[in-house]
Amino acid sequence: MTVTDYRPVDCDLHSEYELVFMQRSKIVLTWQEVAGSIQTEAVLPLDLLTRSGEEFMVFLTGTGTEHEIRLDHTRSFSRTHNHR
Repeated sequence: MTVTDYRPVDCDLHSEYELVFMQRSKIVLTWQEVAGSIQTEAVLPLDLLTRSGEEFMVFLTGTGTEHEIRLDHTRSFSRTHNHR
């Protein structure tokens, strides 16, 4: 097993993410890129994935680009009033 610096997200937060996935709700997400820059954007979550003990969120950006981040790189999110 590979050792990483991954930190599992809080169970309550994970449940909130699952809810927006089920509702196909857009969210305003703030996350840290691997290079260190902080991004904030309205996104449409597509999937939650698990690989090698790490969890990832796949989402569409406002420009329609698919993006994937590790869940522990998320900083905050809020629901938008627009669905889809």
